[in-house]
Amino acid sequence: MTITPVILCGGSGTRMWPLSRGGYPKQFLNLYGDESLLQQTATRLKGLPDVAAPLLISNNEQRFLVAEQLRAAGVAKAKIVLEPMGRNTAPAVAAAAVIALENNPDAVLMVLPSDHVITHGDVFQQLVLQAATVAAHGKLVTFGIAPTEPHTGYGYIRRGVSLSESNTSFEVSAFVEKPNAEKAAEFLASGDYYWNSGMFMFRADVYLHELAQYQPKMLEQVKAAVAASQRDLDFVRLGHDEFADCPSDSIDYAVMEHTAHAAVIAAAGLGWNDIGSWTALAEVSQADADGNNIVGDVMVEGVKNSYLRSENRMIAALGVENLVVVETADAILVAHKDKVQDVKNIVNRLHAAGRSESVTHRKVYRPWGSYEGIDSGSRFQVKRIVVNPGASLSLQMHYHRAEHWIVVNGTARVVNGDQTLLLTENQSTYIPIGATHRLENPGKFPLEMIEVQSGSYLGEDDIVRFEDTYGRVGK
Repeated sequence: MTITPVILCGGSGTRMWPLSRGGYPKQFLNLYGDESLLQQTATRLKGLPDVAAPLLISNNEQRFLVAEQLRAAGVAKAKIVLEPMGRNTAPAVAAAAVIALENNPDAVLMVLPSDHVITHGDVFQQLVLQAATVAAHGKLVTFGIAPTEPHTGYGYIRRGVSLSESNTSFEVSAFVEKPNAEKAAEFLASGDYYWNSGMFMFRADVYLHELAQYQPKMLEQVKAAVAASQRDLDFVRLGHDEFADCPSDSIDYAVMEHTAHAAVIAAAGLGWNDIGSWTALAEVSQADADGNNIVGDVMVEGVKNSYLRSENRMIAALGVENLVVVETADAILVAHKDKVQDVKNIVNRLHAAGRSESVTHRKVYRPWGSYEGIDSGSRFQVKRIVVNPGASLSLQMHYHRAEHWIVVNGTARVVNGDQTLLLTENQSTYIPIGATHRLENPGKFPLEMIEVQSGSYLGEDDIVRFEDTYGRVGK
Protein backbone atom coordinates (compact mmCIF):
# COMPACT_ATOMS: atom_id res chain seq x y z
CA MET A 1 0.00 0.00 0.00
CA THR A 2 1.48 3.33 -1.12
CA ILE A 3 0.35 6.58 0.48
CA THR A 4 0.05 9.60 -1.82
CA PRO A 5 0.10 12.88 0.15
CA VAL A 6 -2.28 15.49 -1.26
CA ILE A 7 -1.43 18.99 -0.02
CA LEU A 8 -4.10 21.65 -0.50
CA CYS A 9 -2.36 25.01 -0.86
CA GLY A 10 -4.63 27.38 -2.74
CA GLY A 11 -6.24 29.29 0.14
CA SER A 12 -6.10 33.04 0.75
CA GLY A 13 -5.72 33.17 4.56
CA THR A 14 -7.50 36.50 5.01
CA ARG A 15 -7.89 36.08 8.79
CA MET A 16 -4.12 36.53 9.15
CA TRP A 17 -4.07 39.92 7.38
CA PRO A 18 -2.00 42.11 7.07
CA LEU A 19 0.80 39.54 6.90
CA SER A 20 -1.24 37.01 4.91
CA ARG A 21 -2.79 38.35 1.71
CA GLY A 22 -4.37 36.94 -1.42
CA GLY A 23 -1.13 37.22 -3.39
CA TYR A 24 1.01 35.74 -0.61
CA PRO A 25 -1.19 33.82 1.85
CA LYS A 26 -0.26 32.31 5.19
CA GLN A 27 0.85 28.88 3.94
CA PHE A 28 3.90 30.57 2.35
CA LEU A 29 4.84 32.53 5.48
CA ASN A 30 7.27 31.64 8.27
CA LEU A 31 4.66 32.19 10.96
CA TYR A 32 5.94 29.43 13.23
CA GLY A 33 9.54 28.30 12.99
CA ASP A 34 12.17 28.82 10.31
CA GLU A 35 10.17 27.27 7.45
CA SER A 36 6.87 28.24 5.92
CA LEU A 37 3.75 26.30 6.88
CA LEU A 38 3.74 24.70 3.42
CA GLN A 39 7.36 23.60 3.78
CA GLN A 40 6.64 22.16 7.22
CA THR A 41 3.67 20.23 5.83
CA ALA A 42 5.76 18.74 3.02
CA THR A 43 8.83 17.86 5.13
CA ARG A 44 6.66 16.33 7.85
CA LEU A 45 6.17 13.38 5.51
CA LYS A 46 9.86 12.46 5.40
CA GLY A 47 10.58 9.16 7.14
CA LEU A 48 7.16 7.64 6.51
CA PRO A 49 7.41 4.26 4.75
CA ASP A 50 5.82 3.68 1.34
CA VAL A 51 5.01 7.33 0.68
CA ALA A 52 4.88 8.59 -2.90
CA ALA A 53 5.99 12.06 -3.96
CA PRO A 54 3.42 14.63 -2.83
CA LEU A 55 0.69 15.92 -5.10
CA LEU A 56 -0.10 19.60 -4.51
CA ILE A 57 -3.29 21.39 -5.56
CA SER A 58 -2.70 25.09 -6.16
CA ASN A 59 -3.61 27.85 -8.60
CA ASN A 60 -2.00 29.77 -11.42
CA GLU A 61 -1.11 32.86 -9.36
CA GLN A 62 0.77 30.91 -6.69
CA ARG A 63 2.34 28.18 -8.82
CA PHE A 64 5.89 29.50 -8.71
CA LEU A 65 5.68 30.17 -4.98
CA VAL A 66 4.76 26.52 -4.43
CA ALA A 67 7.52 25.25 -6.71
CA GLU A 68 10.22 27.48 -5.23
CA GLN A 69 9.32 26.68 -1.62
CA LEU A 70 9.35 22.94 -2.33
CA ARG A 71 12.75 23.28 -4.01
CA ALA A 72 14.13 25.23 -1.05
CA ALA A 73 12.83 22.56 1.35
CA GLY A 74 14.45 19.76 -0.63
CA VAL A 75 11.14 18.15 -1.66
CA ALA A 76 11.77 16.48 -5.01
CA LYS A 77 9.49 14.99 -7.67
CA ALA A 78 6.34 16.67 -6.37
CA LYS A 79 3.50 17.08 -8.86
CA ILE A 80 1.79 20.49 -8.81
CA VAL A 81 -1.76 20.53 -10.19
CA LEU A 82 -3.27 23.92 -11.02
CA GLU A 83 -6.96 24.66 -10.66
CA PRO A 84 -8.19 27.29 -13.16
CA MET A 85 -10.51 28.59 -10.44
CA GLY A 86 -11.37 27.61 -6.86
CA ARG A 87 -14.04 24.95 -6.42
CA ASN A 88 -13.46 24.08 -2.74
CA THR A 89 -11.88 20.90 -1.39
CA ALA A 90 -14.11 18.10 -2.74
CA PRO A 91 -13.28 18.67 -6.46
CA ALA A 92 -9.62 19.35 -5.63
CA VAL A 93 -9.26 16.03 -3.86
CA ALA A 94 -11.24 14.28 -6.59
CA ALA A 95 -8.75 15.53 -9.18
CA ALA A 96 -5.91 14.25 -7.00
CA ALA A 97 -7.64 10.87 -6.68
CA VAL A 98 -8.10 10.51 -10.45
CA ILE A 99 -4.45 11.43 -11.09
CA ALA A 100 -3.16 9.11 -8.34
CA LEU A 101 -5.14 6.16 -9.72
CA GLU A 102 -3.50 6.63 -13.11
CA ASN A 103 -0.21 5.58 -11.52
CA ASN A 104 -1.40 3.21 -8.79
CA PRO A 105 -4.81 1.45 -8.69
CA ASP A 106 -4.40 0.90 -4.93
CA ALA A 107 -3.42 4.49 -4.07
CA VAL A 108 -4.30 5.74 -0.58
CA LEU A 109 -4.62 9.52 -0.29
CA MET A 110 -3.48 11.49 2.74
CA VAL A 111 -5.19 14.88 2.41
CA LEU A 112 -3.45 17.69 4.28
CA PRO A 113 -4.12 21.43 4.49
CA SER A 114 -0.90 23.34 3.87
CA ASP A 115 -1.36 25.93 6.62
CA HIS A 116 -1.56 23.96 9.89
CA VAL A 117 1.02 23.66 12.67
CA ILE A 118 1.84 20.22 14.10
CA THR A 119 4.51 20.40 16.77
CA HIS A 120 4.96 16.64 17.31
CA GLY A 121 5.93 15.15 13.98
CA ASP A 122 6.69 11.71 15.43
CA VAL A 123 3.13 11.43 16.77
CA PHE A 124 1.80 12.56 13.39
CA GLN A 125 3.66 9.78 11.62
CA GLN A 126 2.34 7.15 14.06
CA LEU A 127 -1.23 8.36 13.53
CA VAL A 128 -0.81 8.32 9.75
CA LEU A 129 0.14 4.65 9.87
CA GLN A 130 -2.88 3.89 12.10
CA ALA A 131 -5.19 5.78 9.77
CA ALA A 132 -3.74 3.98 6.74
CA THR A 133 -4.68 0.63 8.27
CA VAL A 134 -8.27 1.80 8.81
CA ALA A 135 -8.45 3.33 5.32
CA ALA A 136 -7.24 0.06 3.76
CA HIS A 137 -10.52 -1.52 4.93
CA GLY A 138 -12.58 0.94 2.90
CA LYS A 139 -13.09 3.65 5.52
CA LEU A 140 -12.89 7.37 4.85
CA VAL A 141 -10.84 8.51 7.82
CA THR A 142 -10.70 11.97 9.33
CA PHE A 143 -8.31 13.08 12.06
CA GLY A 144 -10.17 14.29 15.15
CA ILE A 145 -8.53 16.62 17.66
CA ALA A 146 -9.62 16.27 21.30
CA PRO A 147 -11.04 19.70 22.24
CA THR A 148 -9.27 21.64 24.96
CA GLU A 149 -11.84 24.43 25.21
CA PRO A 150 -15.43 25.14 24.06
CA HIS A 151 -14.24 26.56 20.74
CA THR A 152 -16.96 27.92 18.45
CA GLY A 153 -14.72 28.29 15.39
CA TYR A 154 -14.39 24.58 14.56
CA GLY A 155 -16.75 21.96 13.21
CA TYR A 156 -17.10 18.93 15.51
CA ILE A 157 -17.23 15.17 15.00
CA ARG A 158 -19.25 12.91 17.30
CA ARG A 159 -17.63 9.52 17.61
CA GLY A 160 -19.55 6.26 17.41
CA VAL A 161 -18.59 2.61 17.85
CA SER A 162 -14.92 1.83 18.44
CA LEU A 163 -13.09 0.19 15.54
CA SER A 164 -10.02 -0.89 17.52
CA GLU A 165 -9.19 -2.51 20.84
CA SER A 166 -7.03 0.48 21.73
CA ASN A 167 -10.00 2.84 21.25
CA THR A 168 -8.05 5.10 18.91
CA SER A 169 -10.36 4.76 15.89
CA PHE A 170 -14.15 5.02 15.77
CA GLU A 171 -17.02 5.11 13.37
CA VAL A 172 -18.37 8.62 12.91
CA SER A 173 -21.78 9.10 14.49
CA ALA A 174 -22.27 12.64 13.16
CA PHE A 175 -20.57 15.72 11.78
CA VAL A 176 -21.70 18.85 13.61
CA GLU A 177 -21.58 22.43 12.35
CA LYS A 178 -19.72 25.12 14.28
CA PRO A 179 -21.72 25.35 17.53
CA ASN A 180 -22.65 28.29 19.73
CA ALA A 181 -20.83 28.67 23.06
CA GLU A 182 -23.42 26.67 25.03
CA LYS A 183 -23.32 23.72 22.65
CA ALA A 184 -19.54 23.80 22.48
CA ALA A 185 -19.40 23.56 26.28
CA GLU A 186 -21.71 20.53 26.15
CA PHE A 187 -19.51 18.86 23.54
CA LEU A 188 -16.41 19.45 25.63
CA ALA A 189 -18.03 18.05 28.77
CA SER A 190 -19.35 14.90 27.06
CA GLY A 191 -15.94 13.67 25.89
CA ASP A 192 -17.54 12.18 22.76
CA TYR A 193 -16.63 14.96 20.35
CA TYR A 194 -13.54 15.98 18.39
CA TRP A 195 -12.60 19.06 16.47
CA ASN A 196 -12.62 18.41 12.74
CA SER A 197 -8.99 18.96 11.72
CA GLY A 198 -9.57 18.93 7.95
CA MET A 199 -7.02 16.11 7.50
CA PHE A 200 -8.26 12.92 5.82
CA MET A 201 -7.06 9.52 4.64
CA PHE A 202 -8.85 7.13 2.29
CA ARG A 203 -8.38 4.92 -0.71
CA ALA A 204 -8.62 7.00 -3.87
CA ASP A 205 -11.10 4.59 -5.46
CA VAL A 206 -13.33 4.56 -2.38
CA TYR A 207 -13.50 8.35 -2.30
CA LEU A 208 -14.43 8.51 -5.99
CA HIS A 209 -17.05 5.78 -5.49
CA GLU A 210 -18.68 7.76 -2.70
CA LEU A 211 -18.46 10.97 -4.71
CA ALA A 212 -20.26 9.23 -7.56
CA GLN A 213 -23.10 8.39 -5.17
CA TYR A 214 -23.60 11.87 -3.76
CA GLN A 215 -22.09 14.29 -6.32
CA PRO A 216 -22.12 12.56 -9.74
CA LYS A 217 -21.98 15.86 -11.66
CA MET A 218 -18.88 16.90 -9.70
CA LEU A 219 -17.10 13.65 -10.46
CA GLU A 220 -18.03 13.83 -14.14
CA GLN A 221 -16.60 17.34 -14.51
CA VAL A 222 -13.45 16.56 -12.54
CA LYS A 223 -12.72 13.54 -14.73
CA ALA A 224 -13.26 15.69 -17.81
CA ALA A 225 -10.96 18.40 -16.42
CA VAL A 226 -8.21 15.86 -15.74
CA ALA A 227 -8.65 14.35 -19.22
CA ALA A 228 -8.31 17.85 -20.73
CA SER A 229 -5.30 18.78 -18.58
CA GLN A 230 -2.07 20.03 -20.13
CA ARG A 231 1.55 20.10 -19.03
CA ASP A 232 3.05 23.57 -18.56
CA LEU A 233 6.70 23.49 -17.51
CA ASP A 234 6.59 21.50 -14.24
CA PHE A 235 2.85 22.00 -13.72
CA VAL A 236 -0.35 20.19 -14.69
CA ARG A 237 -3.16 22.54 -15.70
CA LEU A 238 -6.68 21.13 -15.34
CA GLY A 239 -9.06 21.80 -18.23
CA HIS A 240 -10.49 25.30 -17.77
CA ASP A 241 -14.00 24.94 -19.16
CA GLU A 242 -14.54 21.48 -17.70
CA PHE A 243 -13.48 22.57 -14.21
CA ALA A 244 -15.50 25.78 -14.47
CA ASP A 245 -18.67 23.67 -14.85
CA CYS A 246 -17.84 21.65 -11.73
CA PRO A 247 -20.03 22.19 -8.63
CA SER A 248 -18.21 23.74 -5.67
CA ASP A 249 -18.32 22.01 -2.28
CA SER A 250 -16.16 20.84 0.60
CA ILE A 251 -15.22 17.23 1.35
CA ASP A 252 -17.36 17.39 4.48
CA TYR A 253 -20.54 18.53 2.75
CA ALA A 254 -20.08 16.58 -0.48
CA VAL A 255 -19.09 13.20 0.98
CA MET A 256 -18.21 12.84 4.65
CA GLU A 257 -21.58 13.92 6.07
CA HIS A 258 -23.41 11.42 3.83
CA THR A 259 -21.22 8.34 3.60
CA ALA A 260 -21.80 5.31 5.80
CA HIS A 261 -18.05 4.61 5.81
CA ALA A 262 -16.72 7.61 7.73
CA ALA A 263 -14.26 6.94 10.55
CA VAL A 264 -12.30 9.16 12.93
CA ILE A 265 -8.83 8.68 14.38
CA ALA A 266 -8.33 10.18 17.83
CA ALA A 267 -5.33 12.37 16.99
CA ALA A 268 -4.05 12.88 20.53
CA GLY A 269 -0.71 14.51 21.25
CA LEU A 270 -0.22 16.13 17.83
CA GLY A 271 0.27 19.67 19.04
CA TRP A 272 -2.14 20.67 16.27
CA ASN A 273 -3.26 24.20 15.50
CA ASP A 274 -4.91 25.41 12.30
CA ILE A 275 -3.50 28.96 12.75
CA GLY A 276 -6.93 30.31 11.92
CA SER A 277 -6.38 33.65 13.65
CA TRP A 278 -3.71 35.73 15.33
CA THR A 279 -4.81 34.46 18.73
CA ALA A 280 -4.41 30.88 17.50
CA LEU A 281 -0.84 31.68 16.48
CA ALA A 282 -0.25 33.27 19.88
CA GLU A 283 -1.33 30.02 21.54
CA VAL A 284 1.54 28.07 19.96
CA SER A 285 4.14 30.87 20.14
CA GLN A 286 6.59 31.39 22.98
CA ALA A 287 5.36 33.90 25.58
CA ASP A 288 7.28 36.01 28.08
CA ALA A 289 6.54 36.29 31.80
CA ASP A 290 3.70 38.76 31.11
CA GLY A 291 2.03 36.47 28.54
CA ASN A 292 3.23 38.51 25.57
CA ASN A 293 4.30 37.02 22.22
CA ILE A 294 6.91 39.34 20.72
CA VAL A 295 8.31 38.99 17.20
CA GLY A 296 10.74 41.45 15.63
CA ASP A 297 11.77 44.92 16.79
CA VAL A 298 9.30 45.48 19.64
CA MET A 299 9.69 47.42 22.89
CA VAL A 300 7.04 47.06 25.60
CA GLU A 301 6.37 48.43 29.06
CA GLY A 302 3.42 47.44 31.22
CA VAL A 303 1.99 45.25 28.43
CA LYS A 304 0.24 41.95 29.15
CA ASN A 305 -1.22 39.04 27.20
CA SER A 306 -0.60 40.64 23.80
CA TYR A 307 0.78 39.52 20.45
CA LEU A 308 3.09 42.12 18.90
CA ARG A 309 4.86 41.51 15.58
CA SER A 310 7.11 43.92 13.71
CA GLU A 311 8.21 43.14 10.15
CA ASN A 312 9.89 46.48 9.27
CA ARG A 313 9.64 49.26 11.85
CA MET A 314 9.91 49.32 15.61
CA ILE A 315 6.72 48.90 17.63
CA ALA A 316 6.56 50.57 21.05
CA ALA A 317 3.61 49.66 23.31
CA LEU A 318 2.72 50.99 26.76
CA GLY A 319 0.15 49.84 29.31
CA VAL A 320 -2.11 47.77 27.06
CA GLU A 321 -3.54 44.27 27.44
CA ASN A 322 -5.06 41.57 25.22
CA LEU A 323 -4.11 43.26 21.95
CA VAL A 324 -2.84 42.00 18.63
CA VAL A 325 -0.53 44.44 16.83
CA VAL A 326 0.98 43.37 13.50
CA GLU A 327 3.13 45.78 11.49
CA THR A 328 4.06 45.39 7.82
CA ALA A 329 5.60 47.82 5.34
CA ASP A 330 2.25 49.22 4.19
CA ALA A 331 -0.34 48.34 6.85
CA ILE A 332 -0.71 47.94 10.62
CA LEU A 333 -3.36 45.88 12.38
CA VAL A 334 -4.43 46.79 15.92
CA ALA A 335 -7.14 44.52 17.32
CA HIS A 336 -8.45 43.22 20.60
CA LYS A 337 -7.79 39.50 20.92
CA ASP A 338 -11.53 38.86 21.15
CA LYS A 339 -12.10 40.49 17.74
CA VAL A 340 -9.38 38.96 15.55
CA GLN A 341 -11.88 36.64 13.83
CA ASP A 342 -13.37 39.79 12.28
CA VAL A 343 -10.17 40.74 10.44
CA LYS A 344 -11.71 39.30 7.28
CA ASN A 345 -14.31 42.11 7.45
CA ILE A 346 -11.50 44.66 7.06
CA VAL A 347 -10.11 42.69 4.12
CA ASN A 348 -13.55 42.66 2.47
CA ARG A 349 -13.84 46.43 2.89
CA LEU A 350 -10.38 46.96 1.41
CA HIS A 351 -11.29 44.75 -1.53
CA ALA A 352 -14.59 46.59 -2.08
CA ALA A 353 -12.72 49.90 -2.06
CA GLY A 354 -10.25 48.62 -4.67
CA ARG A 355 -7.32 48.85 -2.24
CA SER A 356 -4.31 46.76 -3.23
CA GLU A 357 -3.48 46.05 0.43
CA SER A 358 -6.14 43.33 0.44
CA VAL A 359 -4.17 41.29 -2.11
CA THR A 360 -0.53 42.33 -2.39
CA HIS A 361 2.29 43.44 -0.14
CA ARG A 362 4.59 46.29 -0.96
CA LYS A 363 7.07 43.53 -1.81
CA VAL A 364 5.72 41.31 -4.60
CA TYR A 365 7.24 37.94 -5.45
CA ARG A 366 7.66 36.78 -9.03
CA PRO A 367 9.11 33.54 -10.47
CA TRP A 368 12.33 35.42 -11.32
CA GLY A 369 12.68 37.18 -7.93
CA SER A 370 10.82 40.12 -6.40
CA TYR A 371 10.09 43.82 -6.64
CA GLU A 372 9.24 46.28 -3.89
CA GLY A 373 7.72 49.74 -4.12
CA ILE A 374 9.92 52.36 -2.46
CA ASP A 375 8.29 55.65 -3.46
CA SER A 376 5.69 56.98 -5.87
CA GLY A 377 4.03 60.21 -6.89
CA SER A 378 2.49 61.98 -9.85
CA ARG A 379 4.03 60.44 -13.00
CA PHE A 380 6.85 58.56 -11.21
CA GLN A 381 7.44 55.34 -9.28
CA VAL A 382 10.56 53.85 -7.68
CA LYS A 383 11.08 50.12 -7.16
CA ARG A 384 13.77 47.87 -5.73
CA ILE A 385 14.14 44.83 -7.97
CA VAL A 386 15.93 41.58 -7.07
CA VAL A 387 16.57 38.99 -9.80
CA ASN A 388 17.62 35.47 -8.80
CA PRO A 389 20.84 34.00 -10.22
CA GLY A 390 20.27 32.69 -13.74
CA ALA A 391 16.76 34.17 -13.93
CA SER A 392 15.40 36.71 -16.40
CA LEU A 393 12.34 38.88 -16.90
CA SER A 394 10.30 38.66 -20.08
CA LEU A 395 11.25 40.42 -23.31
CA GLN A 396 8.74 43.28 -23.13
CA MET A 397 7.79 46.86 -23.89
CA HIS A 398 5.64 49.62 -22.37
CA TYR A 399 3.38 52.10 -24.15
CA HIS A 400 3.16 54.70 -21.39
CA ARG A 401 6.32 54.70 -19.30
CA ALA A 402 10.09 54.98 -19.57
CA GLU A 403 12.44 53.32 -17.11
CA HIS A 404 15.83 54.11 -15.59
CA TRP A 405 17.77 51.10 -14.23
CA ILE A 406 20.63 51.48 -11.72
CA VAL A 407 22.56 48.37 -10.63
CA VAL A 408 23.20 48.34 -6.89
CA ASN A 409 24.70 44.87 -6.52
CA GLY A 410 25.53 42.05 -8.91
CA THR A 411 25.66 41.89 -12.70
CA ALA A 412 22.85 42.65 -15.17
CA ARG A 413 22.58 41.64 -18.81
CA VAL A 414 20.21 44.12 -20.44
CA VAL A 415 18.52 44.01 -23.82
CA ASN A 416 17.66 47.63 -24.70
CA GLY A 417 16.29 47.92 -28.21
CA ASP A 418 19.05 46.76 -30.58
CA GLN A 419 21.71 46.82 -27.85
CA THR A 420 22.79 44.16 -25.36
CA LEU A 421 24.61 45.64 -22.35
CA LEU A 422 26.46 44.14 -19.39
CA LEU A 423 26.08 46.38 -16.34
CA THR A 424 27.76 46.10 -12.95
CA GLU A 425 27.52 47.95 -9.66
CA ASN A 426 26.80 51.71 -9.97
CA GLN A 427 26.19 51.50 -13.73
CA SER A 428 22.84 52.38 -15.30
CA THR A 429 20.77 52.49 -18.49
CA TYR A 430 17.68 54.28 -19.78
CA ILE A 431 14.77 52.41 -21.41
CA PRO A 432 12.68 54.79 -23.59
CA ILE A 433 8.91 54.43 -24.02
CA GLY A 434 8.18 51.76 -26.63
CA ALA A 435 11.66 50.18 -26.51
CA THR A 436 11.85 46.39 -26.40
CA HIS A 437 13.85 45.37 -23.34
CA ARG A 438 14.78 42.51 -21.05
CA LEU A 439 16.62 42.19 -17.71
CA GLU A 440 18.67 39.08 -16.89
CA ASN A 441 20.97 38.00 -14.08
CA PRO A 442 23.83 35.97 -15.61
CA GLY A 443 25.74 35.78 -12.33
CA LYS A 444 25.86 33.44 -9.36
CA PHE A 445 24.55 35.99 -6.84
CA PRO A 446 21.27 37.92 -6.64
CA LEU A 447 21.08 41.01 -8.83
CA GLU A 448 19.79 44.06 -6.97
CA MET A 449 18.81 47.20 -8.83
CA ILE A 450 16.72 50.36 -8.50
CA GLU A 451 14.14 51.08 -11.19
CA VAL A 452 12.72 54.57 -11.66
CA GLN A 453 9.59 54.63 -13.81
CA SER A 454 8.23 57.85 -15.31
CA GLY A 455 5.27 58.44 -17.57
CA SER A 456 1.55 59.07 -17.88
CA TYR A 457 0.50 55.59 -16.69
CA LEU A 458 2.49 53.30 -14.37
CA GLY A 459 0.17 50.31 -13.88
CA GLU A 460 1.49 46.74 -13.97
CA ASP A 461 -0.86 45.97 -16.88
CA ASP A 462 1.14 48.26 -19.21
CA ILE A 463 3.31 45.34 -20.28
CA VAL A 464 3.41 43.66 -23.68
CA ARG A 465 5.43 40.44 -23.49
CA PHE A 466 7.09 38.99 -26.60
CA GLU A 467 9.09 36.15 -25.01
CA ASP A 468 8.86 34.73 -21.52
CA THR A 469 10.53 31.82 -19.74
CA TYR A 470 7.41 31.35 -17.63
CA GLY A 471 4.79 31.19 -20.38
CA ARG A 472 3.38 34.71 -19.91
CA VAL A 473 3.15 36.09 -23.44
CA GLY A 474 0.97 39.08 -24.35
CA LYS A 475 -0.42 41.56 -21.87
